[in-house]
Amino acid sequence: MGSITVLYFAAARERVGTQRETLEVPEGARVQDVLRQLAERHASLKPLLPHLRVAVNQEFVDTGEEVPAGAELALIPPVSGGSGLFSVVDRPLRLEEVVAAVSGEAYGGLVTFSGSVRNQTKGRRVLKLEYEAYPPMAEKRLAAIGAEVAERWGGTRLAIMHRVGTLQPGELAVVIAAAAPHRKEAFLACEHAIERLKQDVPIWKKEFFEDGEVWVGLGP
Repeated sequence: MGSITVLYFAAARERVGTQRETLEVPEGARVQDVLRQLAERHASLKPLLPHLRVAVNQEFVDTGEEVPAGAELALIPPVSGGSGLFSVVDRPLRLEEVVAAVSGEAYGGLVTFSGSVRNQTKGRRVLKLEYEAYPPMAEKRLAAIGAEVAERWGGTRLAIMHRVGTLQPGELAVVIAAAAPHRKEAFLACEHAIERLKQDVPIWKKEFFEDGEVWVGLGP
């Protein structure tokens, strides 16, 4: 066993009722193990965990990373700036995550977009897709799209999550939620987000067919 320091900020701090605490964790524990332990200790924190990023010793980490004894682990809610959530993940997506990130009593219009893997492209049967990303830059570009939306349609909030890895037909590749005081701005913001994502975010996909494979945008 070893001890680590857990830091809480913003909404996470409010849910737990403290800014920091010491936690005893087993040797070799990974971030996901620590999060599970925290969810058991703080029931009010559990619903918030899908929306948080984790930093260990001031560096963002994945949930599979090991947490060394004596480490400082911080739970970091989405930053301010017109959005609730921008992330690239290697797990199945849930539309309710982006919806929860932008919902609020001041937002009368909420529009969502779910992009799933098609089972065919130009008459060719798709077996699977592989998505690859430059995650730090991709998340910064997603956040920039959120800032664009907030500036262009004042009072509008945006959240985007994109999946990477191997996806089968029917699985979600991207989910977007836009919330605004009125429906028109929410529709426009959601459409703007998916178009800008395709133009400017470093995420790539490779399609696999029965008779070959191709990186989208580079093939014939």
